[in-house]
Amino acid sequence: MKFTIYQESRPGKRPANEDRIAYTYSRDALLMVVADGMGGHLHGEVAAQIAVQYVTEAFQREARPLLKDPFLFLSGVLGNAHHAILDYAADRFLPEAPRTTCVACVVQDSIAYWAHVGDSRLYAMRDGRIIAQTRDHSRVQRMVEDGQLSPEEALRHPARNRIYSCLGGVSQPQIDFSKKTPLLAGDVLLLCTDGFWGPLAADAIERTLAEGNVLQALPRLLREAEANGGDNADNLSVIALGWEDSYDEDGLAGVSTQTMPVDAFTTQMESFAKARKGAKALPDLSEEEIERAIQEINAAIRKYSK
Repeated sequence: MKFTIYQESRPGKRPANEDRIAYTYSRDALLMVVADGMGGHLHGEVAAQIAVQYVTEAFQREARPLLKDPFLFLSGVLGNAHHAILDYAADRFLPEAPRTTCVACVVQDSIAYWAHVGDSRLYAMRDGRIIAQTRDHSRVQRMVEDGQLSPEEALRHPARNRIYSCLGGVSQPQIDFSKKTPLLAGDVLLLCTDGFWGPLAADAIERTLAEGNVLQALPRLLREAEANGGDNADNLSVIALGWEDSYDEDGLAGVSTQTMPVDAFTTQMESFAKARKGAKALPDLSEEEIERAIQEINAAIRKYSK
């Protein structure tokens, strides 16, 4: 595999960043995952951390160096992440489980497979145009599809952040799956939270990514989304993959997995404690509470890591 990849998460104007993102790859398979936590101080980011960490660790156990069935893998890990979040809440006697959206994508044999829950999105782009996009699990999306709202009105609707499917919710999550999507050199896959796509104009992503260089385009889009969000800018997070299986090696600063050992992985995922840095200080969260949260996250994940 040959590709370029860019990931970044920003708190926006919020006191804490409840988004979590990660990517990891073996010699022959790649995983990207983005989660947007909900549920108040600390717990939303715990739910997102459980989802991203569980999916990433499961991929590293099973992609040796390929997954046998990417769709079955995605179904299993998202379902198990949901139950791990519920177990975390039960073990702490929380009145309500924390929740998170999640979108995850696997690429192997030059084919992309993805699944999502909630309103974190994946865009697949070719020749500067969006050829596939996830469908938000939100009330506003249903209103747009029913003709009750225009896409422009949906961006300003007061219920735009209300979703009906998530990990950690009271009901089993609705998980939507993509079709098998063959990738061509120059294709772009973009995974992002609603804090990124929400403030952007409808054509901003297509326009900015038309050149295909994710390393240059994504910082510009992040700045634009954060500026458009104003004083209430939400957490905003992205992972963008430029598929360059036949690119000129002297051109883009890309990744080649050709010489990787079969049992090796490269991973980019911040620890729970490090991901909190950069957020404004919260007086009711001590270092001991952070450390205890990390231990509880790992305990919840271990139950489903067999």
